[in-house]
Amino acid sequence: MLVHLIQAMRPKQWAKNVFLFAALVFDRKLTNLPAALITLAGFAVFCLLASAIYLLNDLTDIEADRQHPTKRHRPIPSGRLPAPLAYAAAAVFLLAGLSAAFVLSRAFFVLCLIYLLSNLAYSHWLKHIPLLDVLLLAGFYVLRVGAGVALIEVERFSPWLYVFTTFLALFLGIGKRRAELTRMADEAASTRRALDGYTLPFLDQLLIIVSGMAIMTYSLYTFSAPNLPENHAMMFTIPFVIYGMFRYLYIIQVEKRGEAPEDVLFSDRPLQIGLGLGGLAILAIFYIF
Repeated sequence: MLVHLIQAMRPKQWAKNVFLFAALVFDRKLTNLPAALITLAGFAVFCLLASAIYLLNDLTDIEADRQHPTKRHRPIPSGRLPAPLAYAAAAVFLLAGLSAAFVLSRAFFVLCLIYLLSNLAYSHWLKHIPLLDVLLLAGFYVLRVGAGVALIEVERFSPWLYVFTTFLALFLGIGKRRAELTRMADEAASTRRALDGYTLPFLDQLLIIVSGMAIMTYSLYTFSAPNLPENHAMMFTIPFVIYGMFRYLYIIQVEKRGEAPEDVLFSDRPLQIGLGLGGLAILAIFYIF
């Protein structure tokens, strides 16, 4: 039963919470131990809240998930994890997460509440509305960045990073919808009603727009942020962002994957290498050179 509960908590999804570390890294406070520890605690809080939300989502979507070719094998739709136990675990996670958030920071607590309530609204109503569903998904990523800022005393965190996060998250959300639409074909609307409002050409146009805007906003960040090296060395990280976007487009349109971005992150070696090298370049520019 414990194994099924851990599976239902979806620990792979916790990878999305690394966006909380954006303030720590890009405000050049990674070597500040108190700031690093409180950000790590905030990461744990978001993981608890996210797992509670996933449990509640699975309980809400149990009938639709039973019609899905892969989601029907999840612990709750398959019946391996009883619904009462899932409700109890979600309640414990919510209580523990919100209590810890209140202790860490009042502003962080408020953002956690917004994250929680908007997720519940998304699960029950907003995910069925085309365009609004992907916009709200992008908002969750921006909330994570804001939560990381609320945890520490930032000095020169660039607003361009919020804009870049928005377009990057839209890129991932639209790519997810495209992969879902491709996979489900004619049965898509029965599994997620919002897919009935999308077509592949429309989603491809949106992908072109948001991918271009993501690359442009990151490029603007690399030479306009106030805390970057004066020699504009951060511009050397732009090719890694471009490669990451292109590689993900390849995965979505050529390999027909992307329905679960976290699975792509943990399975696609070229993407992992590109992200790893880009991350090392950022760290080197900020903390070594």
